[in-house]
Amino acid sequence: MRPARALIDLGALRSNYRLARELGGGKALAIIKADAYGHGAVRCAQALEGEADGFGVATIEEALELRQAGIRAPILLLEGIFEPSEMALVAEHDLWFSVGSPWQLEALAAFDSPRPLTVWLKLDSGMHRLGLDVAGFRAAHARVSALPQVARIVLMTHLARADELDSERTHEQAATFVEAIEGLQGETSVCNSPALLGWPDVCSDWVRPGLMLYGANPLPDNSELTARLRPVMTMQSKVIAERWIEAGEPVGYGARFVAKARTRVGVVALGYADGYPQFAPNGTPVLIDGQPGGLIGRVSMDMLTVDLTAHAHAGVGSVVELWGTAPTLSELAPRCGVSAYQLPCGVKRVARVYQD
Repeated sequence: MRPARALIDLGALRSNYRLARELGGGKALAIIKADAYGHGAVRCAQALEGEADGFGVATIEEALELRQAGIRAPILLLEGIFEPSEMALVAEHDLWFSVGSPWQLEALAAFDSPRPLTVWLKLDSGMHRLGLDVAGFRAAHARVSALPQVARIVLMTHLARADELDSERTHEQAATFVEAIEGLQGETSVCNSPALLGWPDVCSDWVRPGLMLYGANPLPDNSELTARLRPVMTMQSKVIAERWIEAGEPVGYGARFVAKARTRVGVVALGYADGYPQFAPNGTPVLIDGQPGGLIGRVSMDMLTVDLTAHAHAGVGSVVELWGTAPTLSELAPRCGVSAYQLPCGVKRVARVYQD
């Protein structure tokens, strides 16, 4: 079988969740949308269900997959419903959902629910994506509070620039939120991963850790807090062929790498169709049998090449780590012009191996 695999450390996932909950000081909603950022939503939810206060997903399909797998913890539809008919599924499967658009408010008001509903009412505090403006938010709160089918309201917003520690936008959004909710009843939810790690003065009853759950640093620099994050996914494959090339000879598409001296090339069974960045530059770090090495040549759909010249004992069958402990997702992503969010979400065709 093809040797490419993603090792998923569920103990590290739990450790990162506990850090988020510690920093938030209240309840934490584990964000496992997009198949838990490529880590496997069902297995991640099962690993966290004993201690997570709830889960956040993007779509009702993601929520139903968790319910069908036996997950009974609260599940929030972060974008709410996409059409009014989904309200019946929300009630049937006891889902929480956000309301951030007028039409969603109308669908809620028109739905005669067979069970009490939990609504997360979303304010647009300055991101200008989803959410109601301040006047609409306060009016919606009054209306939702009067609905007999609504048992609980959580007041939420989303921060647009919390990963920019030199930007005042986060404080501006937090101030807008505080002003908008003055006098309103309900728990609050503001903080995402970068807010938890970089903005200790921004607080809320519920926090929503996403990227940090998977051990990646969402901030531009490291700190004592980010050093406590543990990588959850380790991407590995093996060398499937090796050859010597002479000085002046190229490797791969486009001859992006040309050997300056006699070079031993290792071919690794993993490529951009598996989620590795196609345009990772020459010298991008990897581990070869646990020792530092580097990428050479352009990444192909199914294969990539590494320099084995200094690895005398490496060859066919050697294990190559593409990301995990070295490099971490946060180190690899900027070298390749992508984000640490994008890399694991793009993982495909690679068997996931779970470790507790």
